[in-house]
Amino acid sequence: MKPLFTAMAATLALCAGSAQAQQGVTKDEILVGTIQDISGPLAAFGKAVRQGMQLRADEINEQGGIHGRKIKLVVEDSGYDPKRAVLAAQKLVNQDKIFIMAGHIGTAQNNAAMPIQFEKNVINFLPVTAAREMYEPLNRLKYSFAVTYYDQMRTWLPKMVKDKGAKKVCAHYQDDEFGLEVLRGAEAGLKSINMELVEKTSYKRGSTDFSSQVAKLKSAGCDLVVMGTIIRETLGTIGESRKTGFNPTFLGSSAAYTELIHKLGGPAMNGLYASMTAQVPYLDEAAQPLRFWATKAKTKFNEDPTVFTAYGYTIIDTFIQAAQKVGPNLSTDTFIKAMDTMSLPPDIFGAPAMTFTATKRLGSDASRLSQITDGKWKVVADYAKP
Repeated sequence: MKPLFTAMAATLALCAGSAQAQQGVTKDEILVGTIQDISGPLAAFGKAVRQGMQLRADEINEQGGIHGRKIKLVVEDSGYDPKRAVLAAQKLVNQDKIFIMAGHIGTAQNNAAMPIQFEKNVINFLPVTAAREMYEPLNRLKYSFAVTYYDQMRTWLPKMVKDKGAKKVCAHYQDDEFGLEVLRGAEAGLKSINMELVEKTSYKRGSTDFSSQVAKLKSAGCDLVVMGTIIRETLGTIGESRKTGFNPTFLGSSAAYTELIHKLGGPAMNGLYASMTAQVPYLDEAAQPLRFWATKAKTKFNEDPTVFTAYGYTIIDTFIQAAQKVGPNLSTDTFIKAMDTMSLPPDIFGAPAMTFTATKRLGSDASRLSQITDGKWKVVADYAKP
């Protein structure tokens, strides 16, 4: 009986060891998953985020990795479609068996994917969206770095109303979780100064014609328009407005803060305001060490880096710092313990300092303001909070 008992004991020990094994972490590798828009309306953003993530992962891998483990970045495409994001999350979590989901782009896409991740104890780490759902309600598996669209508007709209002497404030927004967060922030900001929106227009995700919305805003006499828009919706709305002689002050969120706006829209985009944190890394203006970083990124990918490249780089850099703090025993629990004591100084991209705790899962709620002037984004107001 003794050999049989010994075999049974060995089998039980093996099963126990397997049960305790951390998904996505081996002796030599850490699997980091990300869902980007590679083929949809935010493909330019998704491509840049992926490049920034890969740049930082390659850097640490060239240095031997994190306690001997190299980062393997596993990328899936959502096409900016929540249904595809669900399928992508299922593949990454159940088939690829990632350790962590990092830098997933899109509000509706994250909301759709998170339940799949949480069921398998996979952290949603620093998603590329500024929605409150990325850290609320409090969940041990949520961490966010982007000051919310809600707080951006709540902070800057009252200041813009005062500075511009605006009398009729309106909103134009994408009819989904992203656009609604911008709208709610605008409404909260106006309420603080005893004002209300005069007009609201919305559009479906993927729309390209905004003539009816612009006509409605113009008819209402709007002199300041809050924009819950991203790339082509910003271009289309402002372009249509300029054509019809409608020239209010336009205020966008960080979703519209991209060099693609002035590159694609040209002089018509001059005057647009947007709240932001990290600054577009223009090669002809950037001081060291940002210029060195931008040159390295351009050399690697053969194109100018963008603010979304910076986001991707920062996401993986933050992951590296927390994983290094953990030590060799990397698991979901030890990573959370490390993150909940993280304090990060301002980075080379001008983003604010961030702190995380067990009850504070948004790194910072501060934002600043930029305006397109002479075809470039220029910071016009320093960091402020709601």
